[in-house]
Amino acid sequence: MLGKGVVGGGGGTKAPKPSFVSYVRPEEIHANEKEVTEKEVTLHLLPGEQLLCEASTVLKCVQEDSCQRGIYGRLVCTDFKIAFLGDDESALDNDETQFKNKVIGENDITLHCVDQIYGVFDEKKKTLFGQLKKYPEKLIIHCKDLRVFHFCLRYTKEEEVKRIVSGIIHHTQAPKLLKRLFLFSYATAAQNHTATDPKSHAVMFDTLQDWCWELERTKGNRKYKAVSVNEGYRVCERLPAYFVVPTPLPEEDVPRFHGHGIPIWCWSCHSGCALLKMSALPKEQDDGILQIQKNFLDGIYKTIHRPPYEIVKTEDLSSNFLSLQEIQTAYSKFKQLFLIDNSTEFWDTDIKWFSLLESSSWLDIIRRCLKKAIEIIECLEAQNMNVLLLEENASDLCCLVSSLVQVMMDPHCRTRFGFQSLVQKEWIVGGHCFLDRCNHLRQSDKEEVPVFLLFLDCVWQLVHQHPPAFEFTETYLTVLSDSLYIPIFSTFFLNSPHQKDTNMGRESQGAQSKPLKLLTVWDWSVQFEPKAQTLLKNPLYVEKPKLDKGQRKGTHFKHQRQLSLPLTQSKSSPKRGFFREETDHLIKNLLGKRISKLINSSEELQDNFREFYDSWRSKPPNYHGLLLPHIEGPEIKVWAQRYLRWIPEAQILGGGRVATLSKLLETMEEVQRLQEKIEERHHSQEALQAEAASLLRTSARLSSLFPFALLQRHSSKPVLPTSGWKALGDEEDLAKREDEFVDLGDV
Repeated sequence: MLGKGVVGGGGGTKAPKPSFVSYVRPEEIHANEKEVTEKEVTLHLLPGEQLLCEASTVLKCVQEDSCQRGIYGRLVCTDFKIAFLGDDESALDNDETQFKNKVIGENDITLHCVDQIYGVFDEKKKTLFGQLKKYPEKLIIHCKDLRVFHFCLRYTKEEEVKRIVSGIIHHTQAPKLLKRLFLFSYATAAQNHTATDPKSHAVMFDTLQDWCWELERTKGNRKYKAVSVNEGYRVCERLPAYFVVPTPLPEEDVPRFHGHGIPIWCWSCHSGCALLKMSALPKEQDDGILQIQKNFLDGIYKTIHRPPYEIVKTEDLSSNFLSLQEIQTAYSKFKQLFLIDNSTEFWDTDIKWFSLLESSSWLDIIRRCLKKAIEIIECLEAQNMNVLLLEENASDLCCLVSSLVQVMMDPHCRTRFGFQSLVQKEWIVGGHCFLDRCNHLRQSDKEEVPVFLLFLDCVWQLVHQHPPAFEFTETYLTVLSDSLYIPIFSTFFLNSPHQKDTNMGRESQGAQSKPLKLLTVWDWSVQFEPKAQTLLKNPLYVEKPKLDKGQRKGTHFKHQRQLSLPLTQSKSSPKRGFFREETDHLIKNLLGKRISKLINSSEELQDNFREFYDSWRSKPPNYHGLLLPHIEGPEIKVWAQRYLRWIPEAQILGGGRVATLSKLLETMEEVQRLQEKIEERHHSQEALQAEAASLLRTSARLSSLFPFALLQRHSSKPVLPTSGWKALGDEEDLAKREDEFVDLGDV
């Protein structure tokens, strides 16, 4: 069979070669070009998508040590994606495409998903950018979703190589204008297509009624009010058209400093305490302006801080927490652990896996984010204080921390509808600059910081530790992270609601022109068929029971808690007036002045934190109440499904958490069948659980990284790493090393 073969070679330990692979000599490729061309897969274009350049006789390579296997086909570049079109006989079978994305195929890379491009010149790998004087014999593309593609161009015509390489470099790396994003081309071409109502998937928070509904849901309407003072963005383009402020706050104060220095409501808890956020006032050198700002903030503070009825704790995230630079640096190191070119590289880095993981500091940053959220929850829950989060623009770390607090405290945010509404409220409408933070326009690498991905990783820690508490799965979080780079959805491609409203208006002054309708990512039917969508819903989710009168509220479940917090005991400091000179601290924070210490002493903060956390740990968990993560050393783990899914060597065939889930679902199915016989009726929820169990059971090659691992080759490398080892020991030593491999896959 033509289309698969070995071309060239490389060093490293030789791996067993599958017996079914045919070996094609390089000179045979052009001789059989006509035959293969007839078998090429048709390029499917989305509405508004245009073909820019292409090259034939390209080998998509799978690198395995000393051999280089590949699929012969065409490499194309459009204004939406890079796509490889191979021999249709090499297509995956039905089992392996059950989780197929309808927008992005397994051999497709959206232009926004390209991270780095490398060329191989005389066996040397070099970064490609700008105009090239010499063109590579192999193209390597590293993607932001951590896929790695190898394309051999050795047998492609020289002119086609120049066109495709130059085209890919230009369209993925050159700075772009906002209006040139494919988002708008697609919206213009597909505006007559029917789409579901976005409000059926999430509360969009684009109307005053949406905010009033959220206030009523959280019982925040007693102390806070929704305002329309920014309607038409006449006060500030950074803020949404509608938002919520404390009821006593005069609306005329909002425009004073273009929305800066105004406490904006995020969420209210059952005790009546609220989480607020505020952006800092611009730094000024003039003493007169500084005095005006001080007087303004003093008035604001007196409005929201009225002891003993209303007490506010300020939390300055700009100076007392993470920096965006720390997040950027840590993730840059962390992602390199998973951008693996071949099997040899995997096993070479495996020997120093834990030291490399620790040196990246990514897991430590996750731990710090979760710990900060717990500290704020302790103030809201145990001390009955309002908490005011401070940040320069209140659009990065404020979004992260406030969202984590709500996921932990509000069970509504642990449902899919509630979580999607939370992201809309705190991130999309809250003004997180996705366009800049994801660097979609390729205008500044310094602005590219994965703050939202950090949030999803923190949520994954909670999902991993408390599966029954969440209606959605880790697969849901994984595909949500992938959707950051699919430019047919406006959700993650704009900086603010103002930018969206400005750019979706009429394209011309003609009477027949219509405002653009931009898709929301929350309509998962755009990307997945109904059967695949069942993998986004957690069949083990424990719904809140409808209790009869007289029943105790809350259902408790047994939970294993193995380790204590790694916090050292310290002498409890004498209680002191927490709010003494609080006004001056708040003003200094907002005016950008240096603060030498936290408002609370560190000893008192640790004591309060530990007492609160230990108290929660001593009680049986309530999956519909407060839910805190374990943040001790080994409890913070690598999100294996997202980061390891494209590395065959990291898979545990027939093992991992998915194997346990499969058995649990089979047991649930059996229980449901017995219930049906007794009750003689069916429930829609049971049908969905049965569908999910069917997907797991019918999979021919179930692995620990299901469902993504099915789309990848299965490594023929032996389970045990041999690189760096002189010899294998006895059978007992062999078993120990096998255990080490299994532990790595479950990190």
